[in-house]
Amino acid sequence: MIPLRKNIQQMAGYVPGFQPPDEAAWIKLNTNENPYPPSPKVVAAILAELGADGGNLRKYPDAGSRSGRAAAGRLYGFDPSWVIMANGSDELLNNLIRAFAGEGEEIAFVHPSYTYYATLAEIQGARVRTFGLSEKWELIDFPTRYEGKLFFLVNPNAPLGFTYPLEFIENLARRCAGMLVVDEAYADFADENALALVKKYENVVVTRTFSKSYCLAGMRLGLAIARPEVIAALDKIRDHYNLDRLAQAAATAALEDQPYFSECVRKIRETRAWFTGELRVLGYGVIPSRANFVFATPPDRNGKRIYDGLYRRKILVRHFSDPLLAEGLRISIGTREEMERTIEALREIG
Repeated sequence: MIPLRKNIQQMAGYVPGFQPPDEAAWIKLNTNENPYPPSPKVVAAILAELGADGGNLRKYPDAGSRSGRAAAGRLYGFDPSWVIMANGSDELLNNLIRAFAGEGEEIAFVHPSYTYYATLAEIQGARVRTFGLSEKWELIDFPTRYEGKLFFLVNPNAPLGFTYPLEFIENLARRCAGMLVVDEAYADFADENALALVKKYENVVVTRTFSKSYCLAGMRLGLAIARPEVIAALDKIRDHYNLDRLAQAAATAALEDQPYFSECVRKIRETRAWFTGELRVLGYGVIPSRANFVFATPPDRNGKRIYDGLYRRKILVRHFSDPLLAEGLRISIGTREEMERTIEALREIG
């Protein structure tokens, strides 16, 4: 018998969004990827790092990802000692649990939100607690003082898309005895963020990804901003060469090309507003979104029927089996043309 740890034997594992083998044949609106290519400066930086013969790839990358940390520090107003780069923000979420929550200790998050937190906790043998949401998006039964080791808050919320006010997040920071991790995977599509709270409260960590607003889901890049003591702990845990040479070049170039980044974000926000309006004309209930997706519920509240109809038309969206979400669909914002074709398909499906 293979001697796996008991918790690994019993856990189900996380199931990521479907990636069709024939991607070019689909309108892919199921995994919140950016519909636009990365900055030309990113492509140039990757090619420059690769070199004419790929010779640089024989050498190990910078173990500290110093260029990316410096670029992020300049952009967000932090010393590089407050920044860590990662192989996707998921690596950071994993390492935060490894750093702060031992076996049998508690982490918590909002339900519904990113279920991967639970998977990562199970790997560590940590206990999981969830807090539900009221109809006004307020946490239900959150204690005056939460004693768990980590509380994860996705802001904007995924998969619903709404945002929590900064005052609410600051109040949570005061109420958490452990660490408050603000997962800002979609914050670039919103109007505010929690970065200022990192300097104000020693227990606040903000994580970011390059997959959404920087068009780099295929590179697996993320970063976190926290107190230097927290960053130093995460540096102990991470793989010593966690970002390859091409990823580091891409990260630095992406962060430094803010005009291109801003234009991509502008186009997605503009298309999001148009698509939301068109859905409402069709009778869909749409939660006001500050992310690069919308959560929409059809008039008959049969999300699976709409999902199947779109699937038959080669349009991929996300339907969840969770009873709290099953009536609706999470639809990523693609190009204007892709969203127009999606609206046409929804009219056909009825």
